[in-house]
Amino acid sequence: MRHMSPALTVDAVVFDAQGALLLIRRKFPPFKGRYALPGGFVEVGETVETAAARELQEETGLKSKSLRLVGIYSDPKRDPRRHTVSVAFLVQTTGKNPKAGDDADAAEFVADWRNKKLAFDHNKIVTDALKLIEKP
Repeated sequence: MRHMSPALTVDAVVFDAQGALLLIRRKFPPFKGRYALPGGFVEVGETVETAAARELQEETGLKSKSLRLVGIYSDPKRDPRRHTVSVAFLVQTTGKNPKAGDDADAAEFVADWRNKKLAFDHNKIVTDALKLIEKP
C-alpha cells in the first residue's frame, strides 16, 4: 500500500499602511475568479519561508522583507482538490504596487476585504493574522 501525504502549501497575509489586504483573483479552479491570499505549493528542497516569498513575488510582483508565522492550517477539507496543509505568514513587503502574475488574474490591495468571502479558509487565516497584529 502506497503512503499518501497531504500537500504542503503556503499563504501570505499582507496589509498596506491603510489596512487594505493584498488579494489575488484566482485564475484557475478551485474558486476560479474568487479573491484569495497569495500562496501556493512548496517545492521540493524549498523552505516554507522561501516558498511564501516566492509565491508572493510570482503572483503579485512584490518582494517580502519580513515574514512572521501566523499559523498552520490542516483541515483535510480546506482544499477541495486534496488534503493540503498550509503554513501562513504575515508578510511585510518592499513594494506597494502589486501586478498579477503566475496563476493570479488580478492582484490588488482591497480596502473592503472584510465583506468578501475568500477562497479556501483564507478568512480564518486573515482573522488569525489580525489577532497577531493586535498583540502588544
